[in-house]
Amino acid sequence: MALWDRIKDSAQTMQTQLVAKKNDLKSGAFRDASMAICALVAAADGTIDPAERRRVAQLIATNEVLQNFPADDLQRRFDGYLDKLAADFDFGKVAVLQEIGKVKKKPVEGRAVIQIGIVIGGADGDFDKTEQAVVREVCFALGIAPEEFDL
Repeated sequence: MALWDRIKDSAQTMQTQLVAKKNDLKSGAFRDASMAICALVAAADGTIDPAERRRVAQLIATNEVLQNFPADDLQRRFDGYLDKLAADFDFGKVAVLQEIGKVKKKPVEGRAVIQIGIVIGGADGDFDKTEQAVVREVCFALGIAPEEFDL
């Protein structure tokens, strides 16, 4: 199986698992951590391309699990995290990882946040090394083994 197909299959599997847990994923901490990982994945290479920003925003708006929350609220939070990363990537990354860390004591939410990062990263068929690296960092921040997600 080609790498492209494996990435697509993995992202689809993660999305299916997320939808199955949709009713358990309604907390504010989950919402915030999800938007934080989306921003982190979008800015993984240290730059925030306007086209990628729009693509990720579209994926957020159409993600079934994230429809538990108002789309404009998600967009505002996503943009806020991206702005922190754009202003000073290293400092912004610390702040974004702290936000994600708020779900550490809720393993179901933590794993779901990681899955959202993988879905977002793999949505274009290219879950590249920098995106994988930031999702691995999130795994470590949440105390979840990256191997659970083949990272």
